[in-house]
Amino acid sequence: MRRNSILKLAMGCFLSVAASFAATDAHSQTAPIAATPTGAGLNGVYGYQAPNSAEFLSTPDAIMSAAAGGAPTLIWETLEHAEKVECLSCISFVAPLLYDANAKNREIAAWWLRRRVFGVFGPGEVYSQTVQTLQTDPDPVRRSYAAYALGEFFAAPGIDACASALVTDGDARVRAAAASALGRLNSDGGGALGQGLSDADPSVRLAVLASAGRVNTFSSAGALAALTADSSAEVRRRAIEVLDELNVKDALTPVAAAAQNDTDARVRAVACHALGSIGNSSVQTELTNLSQNDPDAFVRDQASIALMRL
Repeated sequence: MRRNSILKLAMGCFLSVAASFAATDAHSQTAPIAATPTGAGLNGVYGYQAPNSAEFLSTPDAIMSAAAGGAPTLIWETLEHAEKVECLSCISFVAPLLYDANAKNREIAAWWLRRRVFGVFGPGEVYSQTVQTLQTDPDPVRRSYAAYALGEFFAAPGIDACASALVTDGDARVRAAAASALGRLNSDGGGALGQGLSDADPSVRLAVLASAGRVNTFSSAGALAALTADSSAEVRRRAIEVLDELNVKDALTPVAAAAQNDTDARVRAVACHALGSIGNSSVQTELTNLSQNDPDAFVRDQASIALMRL
């Protein structure tokens, strides 16, 4: 009985392998699929394509349905596949997402709207409505969302609106959003970012620092040094990082002071890194002392690395 079972198993394996070879041989005899473009549509451009290999375009009905009540993943997928779909009637469904509680919904809505040829940037349309919301809406949350949206629209009129909001708005959330938007717009707002460095709220100062590090025309680099003595350790740390990124050599003295005296080890560590980037042999004594005597091991390591970079 056992011998018969073994024989049956062996025969089954043989037949399976034989069938596989036969299928492979049959496939090799099949004429290759023509890749030469023929006809109209997708096949006329790329040649034969399986239906599931082509990107689908969202229909206007799908856009309106997703925007009206879809989950964030559905909204994102639908609008991403509607980049080139012109649908004037869809704009009134997508525009409210600029003020949605979900940040991803706001981002993809602005991304889709800024790509419209018609219906967004004309007088009284979505873009000018967003500027008006930032300037006059009584709800600070809506004003902050409007500022973020203007940053995502990448249009020049938003610069003045965000610069004004950063300097004059009474709510820190709006001022921080306006500072972030200026960074997205690659503008210092005619000096507004520099004024924001002295904002009373640390969240605004941090937003300003984030934008200062990415704006090509930031005109207040000299004012950054004052923030190395800020009351917020996070602001001090980020200010030193931006000074490092911008290679502000005039900040050598306050950065060296932070490396030696700051009470926060993270601040001392980034200060050591900055000294290695923007410093010279004049800070060698300070770095040597830090590399040997700082109570924090990470700071000692950063000081040792900085010494090697001088």
